[in-house]
Amino acid sequence: MKEKPVKDIQLKKGMNSNMLIRELHDSGGFSAKKVAVGVDILEKMIKEKDCIRFLSFPACICSTGTRGVIKELLKRKLFDVVITTTGTLDHDLARVWRDYYHGSFMADDRELHKQGINRLGNIFIPNECYGKILEEKMQPILAELYKTKQKWSTKELVWEFGKRLEKEKKGKDSILYWTWKNKIPVFIPGITDGAFGSQLWMYYQEHRDFTIDLLKDEQELSDIVFDAKKSGALIIGGGISKHHVIWWNQYKDGLDHVVYITTAVEYDGSLSGAQTREAISWGKLKEKADNVTIEGDATVLLPLMIGALFERL
Repeated sequence: MKEKPVKDIQLKKGMNSNMLIRELHDSGGFSAKKVAVGVDILEKMIKEKDCIRFLSFPACICSTGTRGVIKELLKRKLFDVVITTTGTLDHDLARVWRDYYHGSFMADDRELHKQGINRLGNIFIPNECYGKILEEKMQPILAELYKTKQKWSTKELVWEFGKRLEKEKKGKDSILYWTWKNKIPVFIPGITDGAFGSQLWMYYQEHRDFTIDLLKDEQELSDIVFDAKKSGALIIGGGISKHHVIWWNQYKDGLDHVVYITTAVEYDGSLSGAQTREAISWGKLKEKADNVTIEGDATVLLPLMIGALFERL
């Protein structure tokens, strides 16, 4: 057996993200090697001609500064389709209008509740920076949209809200703004599961003909997938957004390039913890797909990996 020898990482003055990632390639270091392989796959996927690129991620990271990494990927048009959860809309919009704050995992949650502060990990989100501001801003927009038509797909709603951020002071920090600006479709299969969805429901109370057309979203997704010669995905976390990406891609014989970043385990049979190899058995990934599952926190890994990717591109 002749294999590459494990080399020590050489840390040097002036190293950038890409130089460090290339060192990880040769270090043989457990998850570190996977991180390096993941950047290689992303680079290949981005440069692949006729490849439709999917980006899937959970809402929680959008409450952190990692939102800026997602925004930059979309600003640079490196992905063609976004599938995410309703909470992404919640946090992305709320942070245009209000600030979130540094907190602590070990804070007294009973005391926070008394103070009207919601804790998301070590992020503090006061009520006035979340539910209250979303209701204040969303209801007039929904009333405006209702006058145009009564039936909306989630993609259409996302773009309409993104368009209305153009003149906001922090509008260009928004994920939604750049998906509208660059005409990148965003699909939210679980649209009612979050503050954005609750505002839709509240508007529906007095406008019973106001409806969300989820099957229009599915039709658009099917058109994208069936027309794709090749497809690839960066899938962060799990849940409905992860599954929606791989579910639809089974109809084109599976994804060609895939990078998972997850903290979930596979031994309990969860979709969130399922490795790329399991998806191959379902035909959601091609048998010969470039793929890697990277175990770790996306708020650490994503800035490092995407920083390296930008330097290569």
